[in-house]
Amino acid sequence: MPRNAPVPRHVDALPTPALVLERSALFHNLDTMSAALPGARLRPHVKAHKCTELARLQHERGHRGFTCATAREVEGMARAGLGDDLLLANESVDPDRLRRLARLDARVTVAVDSRETVRAAAAAGLREVLVDVNVGLPRCGCAPDDAGRIAEFARRAGLEVRGVMGYEGHVVGIPERARREQLCNEAMEKLARAHAAVGGDVISAGGTGTWDCNAVATEIQAGSYLLMDTAYAQLDSPFRQALFAIGTVISVSREPVFAVGDVGLKALGMDHGDSAIDRPAGRVWFFSDEHVTFSPAEGSAPSVGSHIRVAPAHCDPTVAYHERVYLVDGEEVIDAFDVDLRGW
Repeated sequence: MPRNAPVPRHVDALPTPALVLERSALFHNLDTMSAALPGARLRPHVKAHKCTELARLQHERGHRGFTCATAREVEGMARAGLGDDLLLANESVDPDRLRRLARLDARVTVAVDSRETVRAAAAAGLREVLVDVNVGLPRCGCAPDDAGRIAEFARRAGLEVRGVMGYEGHVVGIPERARREQLCNEAMEKLARAHAAVGGDVISAGGTGTWDCNAVATEIQAGSYLLMDTAYAQLDSPFRQALFAIGTVISVSREPVFAVGDVGLKALGMDHGDSAIDRPAGRVWFFSDEHVTFSPAEGSAPSVGSHIRVAPAHCDPTVAYHERVYLVDGEEVIDAFDVDLRGW
């Protein structure tokens, strides 16, 4: 649907597949997190929703700093007037992107984990960095014992080192809380050791799976809590599923009994497993590029043209597939938000 097209007033009028946000669950999640981690205790990660209008709702609740995954997200947040304190929690050596960030009318901090990333940040004219530390997730980050040397190198390059960051991404999805807490503590011991060598006021870490058991971080980078998905739904969390994909049943078989909807792999993030048929009840057989094949629950008989509602398994990439997300209250469409931070 073109971005300037009128917003349908009813879910049945949405062109499918369409992404919707349940208003009551969305505001429950906003208010629950802002009460638990007020103000600067939370640095929401915008990669979860990629939408400045949703970031504005977080900002209105006192969260002035944001975490970004891409330079495009940083630029979009600054243009939207949400540039109080933006962290690019990702390494970059792209000189053009880094120079653009340095020219923004915003406070921008970037992650560094090597001399090369330090040099790139300094050459671009950026002023502030966090030393990214590998706390167990084999992705970015320096070894904890190297953090002090990288911080010193950054200071000699003229950069202000605000502190450290580390992401216990290998921990956040563990369903058993005791095990999740144990591994989170072990990861944060590494980050605390690195921070002792680096200095600075900031220890940035955490996610939706560890927001309430990370006792080391000064700020938590949770993002998915706002939308939720079936992966995080397995945890003991106070947050509610707010994000759904709406599809249309386009084919029905009576022998054997199954139905096909127009919500497939190109509309849903599937790296955390299959998404789930939420309404009407049904069991997913499989997803393909443009389709979901499912068996309806006993007593349910979807007809061609009827709608299904799918709960995504991973909210972040699901949102990135869509240009718009619709705010709904039951079957009524209240508003539409552009997913204006998507892409690179």
